Amino acid sequence: MALRELREVELMLFYGFSWSKELRESPIPGMSMMKSLVKRLLPDPYGLRRSMQQIRFTQGIGSFKPDLYHEPSFLSFRFAGPTVVTVHDLSPIRYPDTHPKDRIQDLEKRLPAAVASAAAVIVDSEFIRQEVLGYFGIHPTRVIAIHLGVSREFRPREPAEITPVIDQYGLRRGSYVLAVATLEPRKNLLAAIDAHSALPPRLRKEHPLIIAGMKGWLARELEAKINAAEERGELRWLGYVPPVALPALYAGARLFVYPSFYEGFGIPVLEAMASGVPVITSNQSSLPEVAGDAALMIDPHNRDGIRDAMIRLLEDDAEARRLVALGFAQAARFTWRACAEKTLAVYRQAMSDGQ
Repeated sequence: MALRELREVELMLFYGFSWSKELRESPIPGMSMMKSLVKRLLPDPYGLRRSMQQIRFTQGIGSFKPDLYHEPSFLSFRFAGPTVVTVHDLSPIRYPDTHPKDRIQDLEKRLPAAVASAAAVIVDSEFIRQEVLGYFGIHPTRVIAIHLGVSREFRPREPAEITPVIDQYGLRRGSYVLAVATLEPRKNLLAAIDAHSALPPRLRKEHPLIIAGMKGWLARELEAKINAAEERGELRWLGYVPPVALPALYAGARLFVYPSFYEGFGIPVLEAMASGVPVITSNQSSLPEVAGDAALMIDPHNRDGIRDAMIRLLEDDAEARRLVALGFAQAARFTWRACAEKTLAVYRQAMSDGQ
């Protein structure tokens, strides 16, 4: 973690029901199943879980006595000292039809208070900063845009590094179109599948669409599309891919497609660029801010446009190489160290204001 590498802050991390100094890079085994069971069996599962988490949070605060609390995911717990809240996006508000109703209700109930009580609100992009300012009407100095970074693990790799990993998924280097996203409506994977299905038969056969990402929500139609395309041999859904395997999966792709309707940042775009893979992404929300001129920008509602962009990068090697070169330069602008340094500056200001 870049903040820890700065050696200017001691971190204690709260994982909902437990505290740790260690950074977890993968979900706890069985956690998704447990959450699903709780939702089915209990009334107001969000509220009950929140109350239980507040108890565990308060217990930890009493033991560690931190100078500042940073909530990195929207909804802060009660804390007597200065609080910094990160709002990654306003998709539940802007696109409520792409989220479960109980999640929207919980966010609508708690987010305004979290933002109002925060000493500072961090957002991932200038696009989201303007959205937060417009929606909540808070003073502009309290909302700070800090771009995320891309890990050094995402880089071009030799075939000997890539092959052992992608062999496990039955893939060949340079032969597949990659999409990395949770299966949820906002990611617009339906359009990616339809666009890929409309490719000329030769391209569909030679370059199957590979989707890496956990099952999300409101994905019944998407799962049906995935199943149909898998039966035709044109698509593979890998499900959750562990972080250790993702860099090789990116680096082995022929191209990367990310046609999301709405993103607070869109870090997979940079991960693909840093891996030396040409990118197709949406011309909406924060994605132009992140991609710059280093990707083919498409209207996410135009599936023919997405198809044409795929054809262009699969058949025009010179264009693909041009975007790869631009992508390296673009990804290099976003580092976790810069993100950590700017975040630390927000902490200092928040503590200074609270004195």
